[in-house]
Amino acid sequence: MHRVPSHVACVMDGNGRWATRRGLPRTDGHGAGEKALLDTVYGALDLGLDWLTVYAFSTENWRRPADEVRYLMHFNEGILLRRRDELNDLGVRVRFSGRRDWRVPRRLLRHIDDTVALTGSNRKLTLTFAFNYGGRAEIIDAVRAVVADGVPASKVDERELRKRLYFPDMPDPDLVVRTSGEFRISNFLLWQLAYSELVFSDVLWPDFRREHLFDAVREYQRRDRRYGTVEA
Repeated sequence: MHRVPSHVACVMDGNGRWATRRGLPRTDGHGAGEKALLDTVYGALDLGLDWLTVYAFSTENWRRPADEVRYLMHFNEGILLRRRDELNDLGVRVRFSGRRDWRVPRRLLRHIDDTVALTGSNRKLTLTFAFNYGGRAEIIDAVRAVVADGVPASKVDERELRKRLYFPDMPDPDLVVRTSGEFRISNFLLWQLAYSELVFSDVLWPDFRREHLFDAVREYQRRDRRYGTVEA
């Protein structure tokens, strides 16, 4: 247990394929993914993780069919309404990382703010939804903030940039899990993943459960993390 990661991030991939293989609409796959998310949260609590970050909606997902995008907006709103009291009772702090732009419905933004306020004092686990999020967008926004703050070019370094990320207090993920057998980062936490361990699972997200999270952690524990150095 002393080698359990502090921060695990998940790319929740495969909802559409899960539904298609069953002859169902793609949106049914997103609905089935809710159970996977909650079971993964319970697994994170079982392990004693401090941080869990999940990729809920990317800046690129706006290119999907309009009906699917509308469904995802309502679905994410529904998750908050259905689950925020349960998460609060579990001691989970909920946060959202991403751009708050005109494309996100105002009603959803209000529910996001209400959920963040409700759970803000919890510390058992911080669950961050990367929503309307892109790794490149986050870096661009951080650079814009550096320029707006008038930081001289000679003073721009990793520390100055990190201070302007969406959540500077969030530690870099120790472990990133991507489901559905894809081997891509997909614009997820590009700054933070510099030395994260990556585990790719063939399981489609709606079938993902805490046991799969435990398997990924066991794989992580077999890794030798050297951060660019060599053993003496």
